[in-house]
Formats: sequence, structure tokens, C-alpha cells
Amino acid sequence: MHPMARIVFLGTPEFAVPSLKILIARQDIVGVVTQPDRPAGRGRQLQSPPVKIVAQSAGIPVYQPESLRSVEAAAPVLDWRPDLIVVAAFGQILRAHVLFMPEHGCLNVHASLLPRWRGASPIQHAILAGDKETGVSLMQMDEGLDTGPVFVQDSISIRREETAATLHDRLADLGADMLARHLESILDGHLQAQPQVDAASTYAPMIKKEQGTIDWALPADKVDRCIRAMTPWPSAFTTWQGKLLKVLAAEPVEQANLPAGHAGDVVPYQDTAVVLTSSGGIKLLKVQLSGKRAADTSVFLQGQQHFIGSRLPN
Repeated sequence: MHPMARIVFLGTPEFAVPSLKILIARQDIVGVVTQPDRPAGRGRQLQSPPVKIVAQSAGIPVYQPESLRSVEAAAPVLDWRPDLIVVAAFGQILRAHVLFMPEHGCLNVHASLLPRWRGASPIQHAILAGDKETGVSLMQMDEGLDTGPVFVQDSISIRREETAATLHDRLADLGADMLARHLESILDGHLQAQPQVDAASTYAPMIKKEQGTIDWALPADKVDRCIRAMTPWPSAFTTWQGKLLKVLAAEPVEQANLPAGHAGDVVPYQDTAVVLTSSGGIKLLKVQLSGKRAADTSVFLQGQQHFIGSRLPN
């Protein structure tokens, strides 16, 4: 084993935090690169990326460039003399002068079973597509988008009620666990990276806010997948009486248990409401009307008697 390989870590959001923490505990992390602080929340206060907070609390130097595109911008990373760069959800495309800077190159923790779901939003796309399983790939980065050879993969099944939030957390922990188990073998050369089969690749572009719009004319299982994939961001939404209505939690209901009607019709069901789709329905469990607090649907219905019997737009 390289007793103390000098590692620089590149990452930004919560997904990268478990990987960084495991590396801090086991390796010599000489520096962390993360995105600049950004305004967030209602007050638009500057917020530090989660990775920066963890690095600073461990006393590790942090560098926050707008981009590493230029050789000059990457100079502080070169000054750290890394043997390996580990990347997890960094949020920037890396150029050759960074990718090939360390002896061992750049190792990426990617939240899919490559070559399926290359790109920025693999977790949401796996749920949207109805995949039965997904996982994490530890891969050697090259100049393409998640196209480099893969050292190792671990898979987990996607649960029926899985949201992008719950799957994100499970995959973040899995990625950290894989680093703990395999990093020494990768550095020692005992694990050889295998090229991806490009013909089998699928692409997971960044999720846009408008993808949260619910189309009630789709079958219930597809609407259900949309709702779960868009939780927590941008959240799935529809409109009612001209106001945005977020669907924060829901579950599909079989057609046999429902009255006839049009897609988008809101019908009473047990102590809550179901919205009919082209096949089956969606039982609303938790909703949030614009300007109001999130509420269980049974509570929401007490204040909005006209909701049942209305029709939501397709």
C-alpha cells in the first residue's frame, strides 16, 4: 500500500460528504476543491458548500475557483502535488491539465451502473425510467462525460417507495464504503479498470425545474415515478385554482379500486383524495398549496372543500 498517497478531493454537495469523511479518516487529504459559496434561501445569504464545511472543520485547505478550465486556475491544485485526485459530484467538467496531473489520475465516484446514466442527474433518471436497480461506479476519469474505464461497481435495488432523496443518501454512503474497500487496491494496481461498452450507454442530463410538471394523462405508474424522482427538487407539481400545488408524497392506486372519470379528476378515496390518470390513480398523501405550509392531504382537504370534484390540468 502507498502508506500516505497525497490525495486532493474535488466535490461540492451533500452526496460528496460521506466520501470525503472516509478519506479524511483513512488517507492524507492535502487539499479540497469545491464550488464557490452561493446565495441560497429566502435571504439569499451566501452559503458554503457542504464539502467546504467538512474540510474546514478537519483543518484541510480549501480552494474555491469559479472553474478549473484554465491552467492558471488549476495551479493551486498542482502546488498540492497530489498522487491522486478523487472526485464526487464536483459539478464541473475537468480538462486534461487536471485529469492527468496526478500519477494516478482522477478517480470518480459516480452514482450509477455505468455505462447506464452518464451525466449530471443519474439518480433521478434511474427512478424516472423505472429501473429496478442502480448503484455506484468507481471510474478512471477521461476527457469524456463519465466515459472512462470502470474499476468496480456495486449495485442496490431501488425500493418501490424510493425518492431521489432517499436513493441519494443510500448511494452517497455506498460510494464512501466502496472507497474505503477498494482505494488501496486501485492505488496498488491490483484493480484494473475495464473499458465501458459505449453502445450500451444512456444519458442523464441535468434535471430542469419544468420536469416537475405532472401530466395526469400518463399512466399512474409513470406519474408516481415522476413524483418520486422530483423529490426533493424541483418537487412534482400541478395547478389548482390558478395556484401551484406541490405533490410532496403520493402512491399509485390500481384502476379496479377507482371510479370512472377523466385524467386529472380529483375523487374521494379513504380519508384522502385520488387524482385519476389514464390508467389507475395517484393517492395524494402530502401536498403544499402556494403560499401555504405543507400538509397531509386529509388536513388540506378540511380547508379546501372544493378540491374534491375538481379537475387538475393535463
